[in-house]
Amino acid sequence: MFNIFKKEANDASIGTVSPHLKDIEPSQVNWADKDDEYWKRVLTPIQYQVTRQQGTERAFTGQFNHFKEEGVYTCSNCSQPLFHSSTKYDSGSGWPAFFDIFSKENVEEKVDKKFGMTRTEVHCSRCSAHLGHVFPDGPQPTGLRYCVNSVALNHIPLLERSSSSTPKGA
Repeated sequence: MFNIFKKEANDASIGTVSPHLKDIEPSQVNWADKDDEYWKRVLTPIQYQVTRQQGTERAFTGQFNHFKEEGVYTCSNCSQPLFHSSTKYDSGSGWPAFFDIFSKENVEEKVDKKFGMTRTEVHCSRCSAHLGHVFPDGPQPTGLRYCVNSVALNHIPLLERSSSSTPKGA
């Protein structure tokens, strides 16, 4: 799957690949074996607080809130594909919003009754990282709004397609 994307491990501005995964094939890792000490060691403090302790970054502060480049948004903890840029939209909420997921197998949901309200929490199915919440007030065709913390995401740009199909020298 990753052959259609550029891996730019040194490009911190878009965070394409988690530094702790640069020499690892994420699908070959047993993520259930990773304990709290592992996550504290490999994640930034805000990534750990949000993705491992079900926290939330402040609204309008995340790097992907207004980000518009094409590509796939992956889990910042394990690089599993979560959302495609074609499903991203500006919800005005202050967090990146998507109206659909990359694959239903990649995102899990559970009921969250914290703070006196009932919401649906979304997690990465591979490593159980907390991503954010999903609400039934999004645009069509799904009517859903996946409200996701930027620190739970990385972005992998699509490979640029050739602008010409004419072979060189023709």
